[in-house]
Amino acid sequence: MNKPIDWNPEQPSRLFYQTRLRRPLLDRAEGVYLWDRNGKRYLDGCSGAMVSNIGHSNPRVLEAMRRQMATATFGYRLHFENEPAEHLAAQIADLCPAGHDRVFFVSGGSEAVESCIKLARQHAWVSGQEKRWRVITRSPSYHGSTLGALAVTGYRPLTDPFLPMMRQMPSIPAPRCYLDRDSLSDEERGLRYANLLREKIIEVGPDTVLAFIMEPVGGASTGALVAPDAYYSRVREICDEFGVLLIFDEVMSGAGRTGRFLAAEHWGIRPDIIALAKGLAAGYAPLGAMVAENRIIEPVLGAGGFQHGYTYAGNPLACAAGLAVTQEILERDLMSQASVIGDLLKGELESLMKDFPVIGDVRGKGLLLAFELVSDRETMQPLPADFRADVRLVELAYERGLIIYSRRTRNGIEGDHFMVCPPMITTREQVTEIIDTLRDALDALQTELQPARRQRA
Repeated sequence: MNKPIDWNPEQPSRLFYQTRLRRPLLDRAEGVYLWDRNGKRYLDGCSGAMVSNIGHSNPRVLEAMRRQMATATFGYRLHFENEPAEHLAAQIADLCPAGHDRVFFVSGGSEAVESCIKLARQHAWVSGQEKRWRVITRSPSYHGSTLGALAVTGYRPLTDPFLPMMRQMPSIPAPRCYLDRDSLSDEERGLRYANLLREKIIEVGPDTVLAFIMEPVGGASTGALVAPDAYYSRVREICDEFGVLLIFDEVMSGAGRTGRFLAAEHWGIRPDIIALAKGLAAGYAPLGAMVAENRIIEPVLGAGGFQHGYTYAGNPLACAAGLAVTQEILERDLMSQASVIGDLLKGELESLMKDFPVIGDVRGKGLLLAFELVSDRETMQPLPADFRADVRLVELAYERGLIIYSRRTRNGIEGDHFMVCPPMITTREQVTEIIDTLRDALDALQTELQPARRQRA
């Protein structure tokens, strides 16, 4: 066995990611907690990157993976079928809207979105609609890091360096109604944002529009954004009017995190194609899926098959993990838990607004929640970009043993929001722990903000 590494935070890691900041070595994880090598405990207040839906080291999932490892860890999909993939596909189909009974497994969210886009295009190709290629998206949005997924992503820090290498798709504004200062009702705002899709389809040419992709509850780019109810049904109507496929990116919102298996269920919407990942295997193995209706799949298969694939598509070990995770969610009724605890946590986050004027908005559904910091709650003016509150509050919470996740809402340049998305097994007592620690971190941030504000006055 390899001896423990001689970890030195003063030396650069051989690994490189987006930051030079060194983190302590992870020692173990259990439930909603993780411990570093020094014994410090952290509450996983964002489930990693909104992944660990059922918490860490679940014994039933680990046992299912051990059983599968004892039989076969890999069998290429063109050579063998495997029971975990077949069972999990059937389980997912049962949990999705009627008719969505064809599943294509991948290794993560970017691959799932890429698969959705390519399936939509191949369906158009084989059904005599070759002119359809444009996928309308929203800005801001995030749909993955491959060049294809980036082409439908509206998040400038991630997309700008690669614009010459890809064909960026048309976009419409995301329905960030909390920033609007008008006299419209929620329903009117929802319809106004949805009708921007209709205008964009007409602008670019209805016969060229292939699909519209959206997150039913926003992820990291918009901070758990939820549109007014009227938005969802109107978007479906517009897609039907022009024969445009509706793709729901449920990579973050799916697998029960919002209180339903799909966030789409909250509004009774039937997307044509669905992307799942993250919570599907809950961090126990890399796994994602594309789910589609038979009417889309059959013409593609009939014309020679889906011209697409990945080496680890339908991997038996990953699917065994995903099946065990899904069974755990269903048998322990964790979707109801996510709804109840999510309502409690959201209420507690809203209560923080009384003591912290810097919190401008709290939003989300179930345990996909976020809050946004502002300079002025009335105008929703963001904090000074150079203060980097998105980084600082995360660090202050981390020092206190709470892990949260941040991004910048306004094109990735300013507008600091923080995802608070603990695992679906979170208890009421742990909600109190999250809020108490967050309150302490916000107190410290507010103290640091005062001189920065005086400098600008």
